[in-house]
Amino acid sequence: MDGGEQVMAWAPPSVSGASHANCPARKVLDNVTSRWGVWVLIALRGGAMRFHELRDEIPGVSEKMLSSTLRALVRDGLLWREVEPATPPKVTYGLTPLGVGTAAPLSEMFAWLRDNALDIRATQEEYDKAG
Repeated sequence: MDGGEQVMAWAPPSVSGASHANCPARKVLDNVTSRWGVWVLIALRGGAMRFHELRDEIPGVSEKMLSSTLRALVRDGLLWREVEPATPPKVTYGLTPLGVGTAAPLSEMFAWLRDNALDIRATQEEYDKAG
């Protein structure tokens, strides 16, 4: 059975077509695997962090993108958000039990990529030379 057949066999009966646009997990997967979603989930596996701590922990993320990513992951139930009334408000984020379930596989994937980085880089260079 090829990959497409496996997905179709697994998908709920109401989902059809190659893009699986109606699959409820698709949007969550998009959020988890977004450019910043992966890094947020990995950063929070060590414990809750305030917004500015996350910003400092994830090089290159803008406040706007971090805020948008956090909002999406909270909506998906992967993160919790706590606001302490203060001026300015103190906002803390952490992994929910669902979020913990995504952080572990992402960490494993990152470790695999790190362990295979030299081979991946060599393949990229070979591809680039072939033009």
